[in-house]
Amino acid sequence: MTAPPAIAFGGFADAHLISGLGVALGVGLLVGGERERRKRERSTPSAAGIRTFTIAALAGAVSVVDGGLALLATATAAASLLAAVGYWITRDPEDPGLTTELALVLTVLLGGLAMREPMLAAGVGAALALLLASRSPLHHFVNQVLTEREVHDALVLAGATLIVLPLLPDGRFGPYGAVNPRAVWVLVLLVLAIGAAGHIAVRALGPRFGLPVAGLAAGFVSSSATIGAMGARARKTPALLSAATAGAVLSTVATVVQMGAVIAVTSVETLRAMSPALISAGAAAVIYGAIFTLRALRQPPSEVDAGGRAFSLGAAIAFALVLTAVLVGAAALRAVFGEAGVVIAAAAAGLADTHAAAISVAALVTTGALAPADAVVPILAGFSTNTVAKIIFAVSSGERRFAARVVPGLLLVVAGGWIGGLAWARFGG
Repeated sequence: MTAPPAIAFGGFADAHLISGLGVALGVGLLVGGERERRKRERSTPSAAGIRTFTIAALAGAVSVVDGGLALLATATAAASLLAAVGYWITRDPEDPGLTTELALVLTVLLGGLAMREPMLAAGVGAALALLLASRSPLHHFVNQVLTEREVHDALVLAGATLIVLPLLPDGRFGPYGAVNPRAVWVLVLLVLAIGAAGHIAVRALGPRFGLPVAGLAAGFVSSSATIGAMGARARKTPALLSAATAGAVLSTVATVVQMGAVIAVTSVETLRAMSPALISAGAAAVIYGAIFTLRALRQPPSEVDAGGRAFSLGAAIAFALVLTAVLVGAAALRAVFGEAGVVIAAAAAGLADTHAAAISVAALVTTGALAPADAVVPILAGFSTNTVAKIIFAVSSGERRFAARVVPGLLLVVAGGWIGGLAWARFGG
């Protein structure tokens, strides 16, 4: 037996109507409850509390049901006017902010949104309540924890993301059509963000342990960008050389883990053939990174400028230039050799992205064009050329001692991969 049709009311089904009103009521109570507690801290209590906010949210919801967007706009304007009058009457000279008044207007809009997108309204309402309740920690963080240079760096990162990135073309330009300006700038942003993450890790965990943890985590975003960022950190603060080296090498652990994941998704048979190589390469990276992590931990705590710059914009730009040269070189190899050789093609692709090379070779196994055992050498070739690109980034960071420590670790990781892969093919395959 079919269910009876929903009874419509004002363009909304009963179930949707009740759900939206419930969310609006909940948002009003949640935000209003937080503002009610805040009223006690003011010398002059504000005019809006839990009942006012709840009514405001319901007013927004009912406005959408009865009159649509036009009536919601009228209700929002009325709430804005009442909030302005209430602010004028109850303003506190010691705390002249407009937080409560703006929250009241937003609550009306959230009530209206609840009738269209209840889940979105609930999420925004919870975020608003959390933001209002986090007043003291946020003020302390901005005024006492962040330095002026860190605020400046945050603005630079925001400008590079929100202003520069949308203006860049998303297409292939330059020799062989190898350079995508937007993609290159995204990697610049990754270098900046990884540098900032390392800076935060240093502030939170200490310089000797923070950088290795940050390097391992950032490697899942981009190991090459992580190596460039760690090199810039080592150049800026030589006392963190061992920690930065550990972070750079440990980022390759993420590369190995990601490679195993993408190969598994593409071809399980290829993953079985590549497992010894991946395990050997990952173990080499972990051991080498752990050595420098322990070395950093054994060093006496150094005086590090915790309030310094979060990243180096110049180092990120240099990274982008080196990356552009690598992309053009990879495209030139493809143009000369074509796609005739699987190994050459994988090696050329690995200069830009080792995961793309692994996926393309594993896809050949899936289609039956290549045996799983025959996929090991092309994938390792792409892994090796990608390591060459990482070595270039380590050397171009400008810190010779950093490169002298990172390059042997990267070579050890590649050697571990080849030894594991070839040994399995010779004795276990």
